[in-house]
Amino acid sequence: MLSSGKRLFSALLHVQKRPCQPSRAMRLVQFQTPHLEEPHLGLESGIGGGVVDLNTFDPTLPKTMLQFLEQGETTLSVARRALATQLPVLPRSQVTFLAPVTRPDKVVCVGMNYADHCKEQNVRVPKEPIIFSKFSSSIVGPYDEIILPPESEEVDWEVELAVIIGKKGKHIKATDAMAHVAGFTVAHDVSARDWQMRRNGKQWLLGKTFDTFCPLGPALVTRDSITDPHNLKICCRVNGEVVQSSSTNQMVFKTEELIAWVSQFVTLYPGDIILTGTPPGVGVFRKPPVFLKKGDEVQCEIEEIGVIVNKVV
Repeated sequence: MLSSGKRLFSALLHVQKRPCQPSRAMRLVQFQTPHLEEPHLGLESGIGGGVVDLNTFDPTLPKTMLQFLEQGETTLSVARRALATQLPVLPRSQVTFLAPVTRPDKVVCVGMNYADHCKEQNVRVPKEPIIFSKFSSSIVGPYDEIILPPESEEVDWEVELAVIIGKKGKHIKATDAMAHVAGFTVAHDVSARDWQMRRNGKQWLLGKTFDTFCPLGPALVTRDSITDPHNLKICCRVNGEVVQSSSTNQMVFKTEELIAWVSQFVTLYPGDIILTGTPPGVGVFRKPPVFLKKGDEVQCEIEEIGVIVNKVV
């Protein structure tokens, strides 16, 4: 079973679509190729597929996801037209995927937001969301390396569903929250447990925000392309072995509640990212604890969204 899982991920990463119409789900990406002077926006033609260059389709489109989201319906309508048009697809082997969003105003994170994760820690389910953050400088692409910092000996894995904001808002009602969501992506909330749990007054920030500690991707899958964001299989593999396996239906506070809660305190802007918590199976709560080491490969996967694969160096 382990080897079949490895073959599945290998197949996902190496599939190359023929030039044809992309899948009907809108999967927005930022990418580079050796022939482009700067990053471009694109559409991933299904999980593991190639990329349609949106900036070639319409040269007036911005070249960053942040600017794309800020323009709202204007740019989304162009992407929809591209999705409905038969366009050439760049083979995946010729493309370098970047994080779907880079340099957001903020990365908001939620702690202990899976009921089964609370159970593994033997703690009560929170009565209100536990909020912390990462700096945007921690963001890297879906296949980039995770760098082990010399300051930590307890680097851990956490697969998470990430919400990407598409519309500015403050004091957003839960009933209106989904109108502020651009889409979803896969996140890896890499965590230095020694700094999170014992150092720096036990404040979480430093342990969560080392460089490369927030791989994202591979695509921003628009909210209307997801069947139900709160009923998706979510898992993490380390060197091919399943270490986390759950469902987003275990989330204590759903996307709408999180947006309503966070927007009481801060204005949410297009491109802001909310990491919604992790399921059980993290290394620190294993007996004995297990931490990432040089040479490990971490694969984070969420149903309907895709797989990110990051080598530890």
